[in-house]
Amino acid sequence: MDQLTILAPGLIGGSVARAARSRAIARRIVIWARRPETRLALGEQPWCSAACETPEEAVKGADLVVVATPVDRVVPLVRQIAALVKDGAVVCDVGSVKGEISRLGHAALNGRAHFVGAHPMAGSEKTGWEHGKADLFEGRTCFVTPAGSTDPAAVGRVVAFWRDLGAEVVTMDPDRHDEIVAHISHLPQVLASALCAYLSTRDPGWRNFAGAGLRDTTRIAGSDPRMWRAILEENRDEVLRALRHFQDDLQGFHAALANRDFVEVVARLERGRAYRDKFRPAP
Repeated sequence: MDQLTILAPGLIGGSVARAARSRAIARRIVIWARRPETRLALGEQPWCSAACETPEEAVKGADLVVVATPVDRVVPLVRQIAALVKDGAVVCDVGSVKGEISRLGHAALNGRAHFVGAHPMAGSEKTGWEHGKADLFEGRTCFVTPAGSTDPAAVGRVVAFWRDLGAEVVTMDPDRHDEIVAHISHLPQVLASALCAYLSTRDPGWRNFAGAGLRDTTRIAGSDPRMWRAILEENRDEVLRALRHFQDDLQGFHAALANRDFVEVVARLERGRAYRDKFRPAP
């Protein structure tokens, strides 16, 4: 494409820019960031063609716009740029909640351009564009979640874009996506953070004895709380459902242990190990 624009790049947006440059996906990569000092630093990167002062300026002439803000800012920013995006352009996001974003983003562009939601299952507890990597999406799943009336050609362009970045693309309904990630992404974050929050109420010296098990289990507890507050607010209903089902299952484990039903305890441990053993190898 002639121009790829990335708005508010953090870890994901910075990785998109690096991957697009290394794979020669766009002739120009234009960036907008809110802070002047960030724009200055981005403008000095070899993978950035220009760093603009406003999002409206950044999207002019873009074939594809990637909105990389936190999930609660995606739709307001799409509305802000809607009048400046060229006819027929495609706008996508990278947020981990898709239902309302896909529907409202599509409506905001009013048929002039096309909104197609996307969510790459990549990243870490680190944030910031400086932590981006050109190979971040290699072999990773990327959900593409068009609204029901989205132009199929626009969907195809977004699917091709993420495949070109190295991702394995899965296309599905936005609400189905939100149910899935509430269980496999948002629930694990809540559990890791809740476990660390609980342990913080015990003897603080215990943390010095932590082995690999606790460190591995709670790695994502180091994620940005403000970012996760927005995600949990946007996907509140699905996360509450996942939590309720998990609480019921945990209560069953509690009952088995309390009743010395170690056959049931072992059965649950075995079931957990079998599920874990069937994970795909990490990219």
